[in-house]
Amino acid sequence: MNRVLLTCAALASIVVAISAPAQTVTKAIKDVLAEATPVVLVKDGFKAVEGPLPQPDGGLLFGDNQSSQIVRIAPDGSVSAWFENSGGANALTRMPNGDIVATLVGDKAIAVMTPGSPPRPLVRGYNGTPFNRPNDLVASRRGDIYFTDTAAPGVTTATLPAAVYQISEQSVLTRITTDIAIPNGVALSPDDDTLYVANTAGDHIIAFDLDRKGRAGKHRDFAQLAMPASQNGAPASSGADGIAVDAEGRLFVATALGVQVFSSRGKPLGTIELPKAPQNLTFAGPGRTSLYVVGRGAVFRIATLTHGTDREGK
Repeated sequence: MNRVLLTCAALASIVVAISAPAQTVTKAIKDVLAEATPVVLVKDGFKAVEGPLPQPDGGLLFGDNQSSQIVRIAPDGSVSAWFENSGGANALTRMPNGDIVATLVGDKAIAVMTPGSPPRPLVRGYNGTPFNRPNDLVASRRGDIYFTDTAAPGVTTATLPAAVYQISEQSVLTRITTDIAIPNGVALSPDDDTLYVANTAGDHIIAFDLDRKGRAGKHRDFAQLAMPASQNGAPASSGADGIAVDAEGRLFVATALGVQVFSSRGKPLGTIELPKAPQNLTFAGPGRTSLYVVGRGAVFRIATLTHGTDREGK
């Protein structure tokens, strides 16, 4: 009788083990990730997560633009609404003075977000024409803001060409380029002398050299992205979206294949696979030693061997 009970218990444990989904773990990337580091699901069930931003206390903010909220995950893991009726806040950055600025896909603006007050727009359009869909942004230590504006999904007629813009510390809006088909994620090098832009439709991360006043020069191909196979004869797309940069200048790019990692010189180092396709990412948590990745309604956390920069912006 005891043997039968033990056998049944053993069989039950085997069934549970087979039916339980295996946790995703990473492959080793030298000085970046240890072998078999767990990809931890922090929270799922959001509508449209984007633009995560670390908080000084180790917490995390991110936009849920379809819910028109900015959500906060506290260091203890609790989740709350940090900002309601956000105008479709998508990506977030922090200015040197502590202000949090967002791209608003609903209100088509770049705005300062202060809980308890409505969004305070900094810019709403270019030369009197409204933006299409402000997407991602990053602030430098000087106080310059760099952001992308793309057409909304499915829209074939846009009011402005897709573009990369700068709002200078003097609040002057400059259009940097319209030469990138679908400009998406943006990030800055640790020393603020290079602006990186993801081209969702292309196979490269684009780089702009910045002068001492934060002005962008001509762009160049910086890192070549691995591409997924084309489907049904359609041209392959990298799906490049958000970008994060660590203290050593490595780039972490959310793409259709996962988070592709590049050296500070654009050399591919490896890819982090996730249960859901990533959309944006940042280093956060104590010491900014965890990579937080958001995408398809979920937030993931991955412990790293590196850490994010000391820039407030992202």
